[in-house]
Amino acid sequence: MPSKNFTFDNIPDLSGKVALVTGANAGIGYITARELARKKAHVFVCARNIEKGQSVVATIKAETGNELIEFLQLDLLSLKNIKEAADKFMARGLGLHMLINNAGIMATPFSLSADGIEAQFATNHIGHFYLTQLLLPALEKSAPSRIVVVSSLAHRALAPGKGIDFENINTNKLSIWARYGQSKLANVLFANELDRRVKDKNIYVNSLHPGVVKSNLMQGPKLSWGRWMAVYTAIQNFFSLSTEDGALTQLYVATSPDIENDNLRGQHFMPIGKLGTMSAKAMDKILAKELWDYSERIIKEKVGE
Repeated sequence: MPSKNFTFDNIPDLSGKVALVTGANAGIGYITARELARKKAHVFVCARNIEKGQSVVATIKAETGNELIEFLQLDLLSLKNIKEAADKFMARGLGLHMLINNAGIMATPFSLSADGIEAQFATNHIGHFYLTQLLLPALEKSAPSRIVVVSSLAHRALAPGKGIDFENINTNKLSIWARYGQSKLANVLFANELDRRVKDKNIYVNSLHPGVVKSNLMQGPKLSWGRWMAVYTAIQNFFSLSTEDGALTQLYVATSPDIENDNLRGQHFMPIGKLGTMSAKAMDKILAKELWDYSERIIKEKVGE
């Protein structure tokens, strides 16, 4: 169990702040949304499933007494839906102080998104890349603001040797774990490149590894590998963080005064609320620019933007 550099009690009062959390219907995303709400933020709970998302909103309202909790339907496997969700949010004219790109899938069987993009890369990277671009005006309006990109330690060990295998992103040539590691490396590369592009706009962009957490992320490996994964999961859970502790690092990056006081931007954090290090590939500025250009090109091809 890593030592705690941050607890729920350390979250400052967030009255007047607006936060948007992707994947907020379960796991560390739910805990993150709940604790932001407890500190009086106006929280948008983003999830694909409407029924589950609305249920979570009702639960958070009941637990925190905060009525400023809203559901925003968001399907990261559909660029069209992402645009619709962003347009709905932007039409409110609220501004945005915290964008927490939390949603993710892990080691799922090979499949393609509605736009023909490999599902892990689409969900974990492209979807969040597009959403962030669409919401940047609201983040600029609310500066100082923060963008939190949830990655994984997997960005170090599981990505292909070249880092991002651009030629095979949408093929079945990579293993399920290589595809996952590639998408998590993309998260860090995106965060670093975005930081370089917006640092003069008073937006703080950081990435993080939340820890090995007891969560529904293990549904992917179960679907890929079958029943024996239940045994692996039981063993892993013995050594894993609770969802409460798993959410602490992203809550630290999203809310702690340290981020602005110490000018912490373009950094990578580890449990719990501690500065970590990135892989050499993650710090490769040329690879980050190549990924940025590739992502923009994919979106332009699919949606004409």
